[in-house]
Amino acid sequence: MELRSTVSSEAAPVGVLLREWRAARRWSQLDLALEAGLSARHLSYVETGKSQPSRDMVLRLADTLDMPLRERNALLVAAGYAPIYPETSLDTPRLTEVRRAIDFILAQQEPYPAFLLNRHWDVLQANAAASRVTRFVLGGRDGAHQNMLHAVFDPNELRRAMVNWEEVAGNLIWHLHNLISATPSDMTAQKLLDEILAYPDVPAQWRTRELGAAPGPLLTTSFRWKGHEMRFFSTITTFGTPRDVTLDELHIECCFPEDEATAELCRALARGAAA
Repeated sequence: MELRSTVSSEAAPVGVLLREWRAARRWSQLDLALEAGLSARHLSYVETGKSQPSRDMVLRLADTLDMPLRERNALLVAAGYAPIYPETSLDTPRLTEVRRAIDFILAQQEPYPAFLLNRHWDVLQANAAASRVTRFVLGGRDGAHQNMLHAVFDPNELRRAMVNWEEVAGNLIWHLHNLISATPSDMTAQKLLDEILAYPDVPAQWRTRELGAAPGPLLTTSFRWKGHEMRFFSTITTFGTPRDVTLDELHIECCFPEDEATAELCRALARGAAA
């Protein structure tokens, strides 16, 4: 089992991290204290560095703030305690059953696309249908990016064949802004946002987080290439009650045809690949 440090040697004091997370959740000190079953004065002392929290208190605050496991480790380290959640590589024997479950889900999704992604939308694994559909809409070539957001925003990649690009890209940028807001210490997410916004013709309003209504529960992604149109909706599968950083950050996206024409085209692509 591989346990990696999730913070640098110059970790922020625990009080600073707590204030950042409380601000991200839009809670006052009193709100957090009441939810965690603490006195507001004690929490104030912790945030200002006048009091050192116990390990149990750190874990209780992290749980109350619904922090991801990576950030819970960081909070523990900042308070002077060892991290408790391992970050295990998927290729280790310990996660053999998890890999089997992932392989099974991806295979069962055939002939429709399915992807295994981390929290930054890096594609870690995909089924054969995902490759077939990507090559089809890109005119016979593979995609240039291993990151889903880059594939959607790059004008030379999926974006060029995406009929409703602004709707899909707007949905993704909304989720990325929310990730950055919810995990203020995630510099990788901030770097990803900067890279995405650097692509041409990205609407200016996407540079700031929209605090209005969330996107609808069902998003259709439509592609058009050489007279063919493909329409998919997606479902997301996550691992319940993970105790490992790696599993906490994984999700599987399965794409389903929205109409029979899309389903038949996917089946035809599969038959062609098999032949």
